[in-house]
Amino acid sequence: MTTAQSFRGKALSALTNQIGVYALCDLDQQPIYVGQSVDGIRTRVRRHLTSARSDVIANRQIDVWEIAFVWAWPVESADQVEPLERAIFAHYDAELPLMNGKAMVPGGGTVTWPEKQVAQVIEEEERQSRLIPSNRLPRQIKQYDLLVDYILTVKEAPHLKRSLDAHFARMVRYHQRFL
Repeated sequence: MTTAQSFRGKALSALTNQIGVYALCDLDQQPIYVGQSVDGIRTRVRRHLTSARSDVIANRQIDVWEIAFVWAWPVESADQVEPLERAIFAHYDAELPLMNGKAMVPGGGTVTWPEKQVAQVIEEEERQSRLIPSNRLPRQIKQYDLLVDYILTVKEAPHLKRSLDAHFARMVRYHQRFL
């Protein structure tokens, strides 16, 4: 096991395994994907980060290299999960489009967000290195190209095009930093 895998494993072990909602966050601590887990947040996030049974990784919606933080909002009952996911998705998608692909419309009523847990899943020195525009922009361009190719050769779907649009918005941000 590499040092990076060991660090990630320790970080994830500190994360709750209760049911709830989680956000995969990029190097800037900006959510890129919001999801829910009814079988335990830690278990679900671990599958994302290892690409094991994770459609958003397999179909190129997310580049695991960008994920530096995981936020988690555990809840007590399953009926709290979906309304919380919708609220969290709507909040962060309004700030910068998420790569979920499908948009979630917030449900009626006010949702109280539980206390957020934060886990940094890559070492700070590595995060700082990845933040360098000359490291980050080429990686984002490659990920954008992979998703375009996936859409053209495997599946053309509205949710994938929405994710592509989110990648483009981020690529523009990284391009500006590069210049």
